[in-house]
Amino acid sequence: MVANTFTDHAEHNDFDDHGETEPREECGVFGVWAPGQEVSKLTYFGLYAIQHRGQEAAGMAVGGEDGLLVFKDMGLVSNVFDESLLESLQGDVAIGHNRYSTAGGKEWANVQPMFGTSKHGQDVALAHNGNLTNYLELRSMAEERGLITEGDTSSDTAVMSALLADGVGDDNSILDSAARLLPHVQGAFSLTFTDGNTLYAARDPHGVRPLVLGRLERGWVVASETCALDIVGAQFIREIEPGELIAIDEAGLRTQRFAETKHKGCVFEYVYLARPDSTIRGRNVNATRLEIGKRLAQTHPADGDLVIPVPESGTPAAVGYARESGIPFGQGLVKNAYVQRTFIQPTQTLRQLGIRLKLNPLREVIEGQRLVVVDDSIVRGNTQRALIKMLREAGAAEVHVRIASPPVKWPCFYGIDFATPAELIANIGGDDSLEGMTETIRNAIGADTLGFVSIDEMVAATEQPANQLCTACFDGNYPLGLPEGNSNADAVRTLLNSAESAE
Repeated sequence: MVANTFTDHAEHNDFDDHGETEPREECGVFGVWAPGQEVSKLTYFGLYAIQHRGQEAAGMAVGGEDGLLVFKDMGLVSNVFDESLLESLQGDVAIGHNRYSTAGGKEWANVQPMFGTSKHGQDVALAHNGNLTNYLELRSMAEERGLITEGDTSSDTAVMSALLADGVGDDNSILDSAARLLPHVQGAFSLTFTDGNTLYAARDPHGVRPLVLGRLERGWVVASETCALDIVGAQFIREIEPGELIAIDEAGLRTQRFAETKHKGCVFEYVYLARPDSTIRGRNVNATRLEIGKRLAQTHPADGDLVIPVPESGTPAAVGYARESGIPFGQGLVKNAYVQRTFIQPTQTLRQLGIRLKLNPLREVIEGQRLVVVDDSIVRGNTQRALIKMLREAGAAEVHVRIASPPVKWPCFYGIDFATPAELIANIGGDDSLEGMTETIRNAIGADTLGFVSIDEMVAATEQPANQLCTACFDGNYPLGLPEGNSNADAVRTLLNSAESAE
């Protein structure tokens, strides 16, 4: 049984800072098996903890005496769910999802968890974080089985959910279906799914997106990040291994492998995506960002009076920079914590003010100061250009920009929404050298000086082996390959082939 609500907004628009496309936090997944406990409320708080991973839509599926109930809608977790709704969602198992679309349109039909019913009447709900690179192959498989029709605009998650449900039969459990399906699924995926009785979780063989396992006093939890375990009072047990499929119910925790582990975790989780209080593969995210800031200060010193972050994601690196450089740290920008998304169509005049909805300078702090401004990344550069202009108008004497990641030169096909190659500011100049690229970007955004942390320094800060991280958005090396039938991927192929030919 599926309960759905949707307020029919005419259009969904970001107040996007002159058209800026920031790195989007893709999605977050959560799952809990805890008989006798309020699993819907645990899921609510778990999703609340990972709200940063997706602010477009939220949903949950709860399995209990009334069967498998799914409730989902556009908006933040706190907007979608209220006390009375959570009270009505009673059961022993639940999964939840926060969404920012990277595959599939920004519409209610693509909000997760996805719900399906097998030909034998078995309900299945699935939540997915990531992107599949063989979507067309899976879609063709679903069409051949009559699960979707030609011309259907189903997302990769919807196709995967349909195939999973279709594999359940009299002699085949959902676990059997998953064990057969997952070896054929390519790309990045961290999954939670349920039939209303058992909690299942799986992670792609490369472990691109994080997924962790926690223990409650009377139950189990899986989540995208350890911060979600903390908020529901679960003890961290371990990460779900890449290529691992687990099942949790009254029989306990069962695990099996569907593929060999080939670690290629997303380095951008450490730089920007994950919450600073989360831990990935034993390395605290906040500590990583502090170390990146320290290395930035060593490799790109600046003559400044004050180090200020672009809040919130730039704050840990700015603290690290200040500590290493000896330049005082200060809060020169105030962030409006209540700005997430808006459904109001801004005029061009209002769009020019977009960044001021999010950030406003403290004139008394920055006036007359030589500022070292630390940010997590530059994508198109529009945000930084507007920010630097605003700081100068507020009286900054100089603005030296330091970036806690290398230049973003390539789009991501594994679950992060970046711009196309032509839209990335790192690709606007003709000089491919780091020095030439940096100077082009510096001039474009209007900074006095500009410095990026190198790929090597960034990777070293994570304390992970370099060969076990995906750095594709920085170096164009795509360990999981590129999707077929994707115009953006085709453009990347052309650029990579041209670069190989030139060599």
